[in-house]
Formats: sequence, structure tokens, C-alpha cells
Amino acid sequence: MSYRELIPEEEYKQIVERDTKRAQENYDFIMASKDPALKYKQIRPIVNIKQMLETSVELYADRTAFLEKASSREYYKPKTYKEMFDRVNAIGTALHARGFRGSHIAVIGENSYAWSTAYLAVVCGTGVVVPLDKELNLEEIATLLEVGEVEAVFYSGKKLPGYTEEIRKNGNEKVSLWINMDAAAENLKDYETGVDALIEEGEKLLADGNRDFLDAQIDAERLGILMFTSGTTGFAKGVMLNHRNVAFELMVPTTVIGIVKEDVFFSVLPIHHSYEGVCGFLIPLTQGASIAYCQGLKWIVPNMLEAKPTVFLGVPLLFENLYSKIWQNVRKQGKESLLRKVIAVNRVTKKIGIDLGKKFFKDIHALFGGRMRLLICGGAAIDPAVIDGLVDLGINAIQGYGLTESAPICALNPIQGGRSDSAGYLIPGFYGKIVDADPETGIGEICVKGLNVMMGYYKNDEATAEVMHDGWFHTGDYGRIDSDGYVYITGRKKSVIITKNGKNVFPEELEYLIARSPVVGEVMVWEAEGDVSDDTIIAATILPSPDELKERFGTDIDDDKIAKLLWEEVNKVNDTLPIFKKVRRLYHRKDAFEQTTSKKIKRFKDENRTGIEI
Repeated sequence: MSYRELIPEEEYKQIVERDTKRAQENYDFIMASKDPALKYKQIRPIVNIKQMLETSVELYADRTAFLEKASSREYYKPKTYKEMFDRVNAIGTALHARGFRGSHIAVIGENSYAWSTAYLAVVCGTGVVVPLDKELNLEEIATLLEVGEVEAVFYSGKKLPGYTEEIRKNGNEKVSLWINMDAAAENLKDYETGVDALIEEGEKLLADGNRDFLDAQIDAERLGILMFTSGTTGFAKGVMLNHRNVAFELMVPTTVIGIVKEDVFFSVLPIHHSYEGVCGFLIPLTQGASIAYCQGLKWIVPNMLEAKPTVFLGVPLLFENLYSKIWQNVRKQGKESLLRKVIAVNRVTKKIGIDLGKKFFKDIHALFGGRMRLLICGGAAIDPAVIDGLVDLGINAIQGYGLTESAPICALNPIQGGRSDSAGYLIPGFYGKIVDADPETGIGEICVKGLNVMMGYYKNDEATAEVMHDGWFHTGDYGRIDSDGYVYITGRKKSVIITKNGKNVFPEELEYLIARSPVVGEVMVWEAEGDVSDDTIIAATILPSPDELKERFGTDIDDDKIAKLLWEEVNKVNDTLPIFKKVRRLYHRKDAFEQTTSKKIKRFKDENRTGIEI
């Protein structure tokens, strides 16, 4: 049956009963769990995203859902759940009236109230939402619109309107509606529709009694979200997620971290990614919390001072930089020794239930807005010393592990009793196993299973068959799972270096060890050609931290000093490693690495391996 066709009434009744029953079973399963990690069971059955939104509005109508700044000169303005819901219903009703029921509709732009409500208007009853990365180039966006069979596009930002003109000129006839979320009515191109006009159109239809969107059919097993894992024109895999996948994510993870309606999430990461899109957007809405949108990386501290958030989702680079700057400021004030003594005392008092953190570290907490209670790191492994260090300063910090294909969480450390060196805990309902494990280390490929695992890759059965076996998703990540259900990541299967003796070297493991040095800003480890044809050389390219160099050398910095310092730091790591893992070639990089839009170094870009050999 086509997505455009209405499901016959009797059949749809059975679908609703099936989905409602499953949601109740999931809820009962969680509530019955005796797992001590599940300390926070203030949840409700979630059937689908539409039902989640409707019930959240019933529960939290007058509470603030979003905080957004129009400019750096203005204060955050609140939008309530009721205001948000009215806007979503108006947009969805207008889209239905224009014939887009069942369509694939893209949303492209910066994190914003407009982006969020457009997304909800699509996924909650119009069609399939296709979140796209605003940082992609013209060719990549055009390709994904075509591959994703997109018929309408919501967009905002400085460069995107120019892209839309080029895409239209180049013959994309499938997209028939271009909705500008930024421009005022008088500044629209002749082919554009303004989102305000669409809202006004929907409001009139609703006033006249139109209920097409309000009563829209949702089948939790049908495709609801199409997320691309790659923006490259040669290889773009579309991850198919349905409402069932996401509904399970909206119920389970919060049981180990305790999200409540008083929480304010600080939204920095790109919302088109599944990590921010589910964990930093849909989960807080499920729990009645608020979302404050950051204006950009340079505005993180001033925005936090104003929004006073309580939960912050980030990636390792972001938290490591914040943590490093905290200690740099402490050292500049000559208070490092004092702070370390206070931390040592607090570690002792916490064992008897007295946490002095907020009292003694209030100046540090003030940088986060004064109310921060939880930092959640995902996207890659973070140095456990950073996690432990943040906890020492009185702020809970944990890691989680997930992938787009698992919607995204498949393991998450509990806020109490978690392990700083683990990527996450397999919460009941999230299943994991290791295949092809090394008999000595237990390291092999991590596979996950559960209601959160994707339907497959869009119109790519071959790629789906490569990673899905008997319901298990083969993640491509190497690691191990301990007897308590904690997951430890070693590296990516595709990046592993196999030495001439058949040993596996994981670049990510070495990068993590090297990056612990404050001298190292960023590092990439790779396999270089040896002097002998069958030799394996482990090489590292390092971009030093400019702040650390300045602190150590002042203005008297030259390449020889940097080379000596970098080798000293790398050899500290080498001294702890078996010979086959030792870094034997080193490059000093002066320019930033080329990165993905999620701030990961592009490992297989030759340009990222260049630098001054030292």
C-alpha cells in the first residue's frame, strides 16, 4: 500500500491496537525490571512520536518547551508546549491540504524552534521526515534530495537559498515546495513559500474544521525518519527508522539518568544527527523539559550563563576543550594546588554522602550557568580522566554509545554507579554481543539488537544484508563487553591496522592515549609505508594545542622545540605499549584537520596525514 493511501479503517484499528499493546508491554517490562541501574521510572507508554507529543502537551501545556534567541542582543524567548503544538498542527494541516500526505520532506538548517516544529509537523502525521546536514555542499544536498525522493524542503540559513536556486536549475523536478523558514514574506523568491504563510494557511483550515493532520494515521512499523549516514555523492546510506524504533528510545534511557520536567537541555550539536535529534530534542519533549538553543560554538558560555541549563549533550572534543580551559584559568589564577587539595577532600566527603562540589566550585559551575547537573558525552570515546575530573568538580558526567542505525542509543552509563572508562551500559531491552572475539583480549565486533535497531538502509538491500544478521546489527565497531554489561570501544573495524605479524592496532586507542597530553590539540594515527615493503609503520600526525605551547614557551616558539616536546609526549605513551603498537613516525601539523560536520577527523583523507616530519 502506498504511503499516500489511507489505511482502511478496520485495518488501521488493528494497527493502533498492536502499537498500543507493544507500548504497554515495553512499559511493563521496564517497570518490572529489578536492574538497580533503573532508578528513575517516571515514564509513560510511548506508542509513536505523535502520541508522545499529544500526551506531553496534555501534561505540560503551559510549561516552556523551547528557548530561543533571535540575536545575541536579545534575551531568550520561551515557547510553551501549547504554542509549539499549535504551530505544528498548523504546518501539518497546510502540508496535508497541499497534497503532501505520505511525502518525503527534508528539513535543513541550524538548530531552532522553526527546525524543530517543521520536523514534528512532518513526522507526526504528514509523511517521512528527512533531516539533512546544512554544512553539506550543493552537490551533496542535491544528491541526497534525489536519493531520498524528497518532494518538499524546509530550509534556513545564509547559503541554502542559493543552493535551492541551483538545484532547481539543474533539473530537480521532484521537489515542488520550497519552504523558507527565515525570510520575510516580501523577501521570498517567486518559487518559495514562507513558513509563516504556511502556518497562516493551516490555521484557517483548522478553524474551518479540517482534521486531516489532527487525525492522521500513524503506523509505528512504517518508515517515519530517513537519516543519511554519509553526505558523499558516491555513497549515501539512508537509515530507515520507524516510530517503534524511536518510541523505545524515548522510554528506556531516561530510566538511568532521570530526566525531569524541570530540566533545561542546552542544544549545541547539529540537530539533524540522531544523537541530538533524539536525545537532545525528542527525549526532553517526552519528559516535559525545555530546550535552549545555542547560537554557535563561540556563544556557548554566554548562552549558558543566560539559559542556566541543567543537561548538556556534547562530543569529546567539546567537553575536553571546556575541561582544559577550566584548568588553564585555574593555573593562571595560581589556584591549581588549592583546587587539587579541595578535590581530594571532596572525594573523601562524598563517600559519606556529603558533596561539597557546588559550594567550593561555584565559580566553575557559574561558567555552565550555575545549574548544570549532567553532561552526556557521545559520538566517540572520551578520556575517562575528563569524565572523572568533571565529576570531581561536582558535575555528573557520563558516556553513551550509539549509532544512527540504533536510533541512536544502544548503551548508556547510569548517572549513579556508571564507569568512566566504559562507553555505556546495556540497559534492559538493549542487547549486545561480541562476534569473532580475540581469545586473549575478548575484543571483537560489537553487535546490537533491540526494538531500537533500524528497519534497514533505504533501497539498498545489499548494504542492509552486510550488517543485519538474524536481527543483530553488526556495528563495525570493535570492542568488548564485560560480565556486568558495560561496553568498551577499541576502534572502528574499517580503520584497524593489521601488522605484518597479524596483530591488530586500533588507531582510536592510540589517539586516545596521545590526546591525554595537554600539549596535543588533535591527533590522527595511521599506517605509513615502511622502509621495507612488508614493514608496518604506525604514524601519528599531531596538531599541538596553541594555548599549551604559549603557556610553555611564551613567544619563544620554534619548530625544533615543538618537535622535541611532541616526541617527549608520544614516547611517554610508547613506553607503555608493546613494540607493535609504538608510534615510530611523527608529523607536526600546523593547519586544522579536515573534519566531518560532526567534528570527526576524516581518517582516510591523504591531506590529513600531511605535516612536518619530525
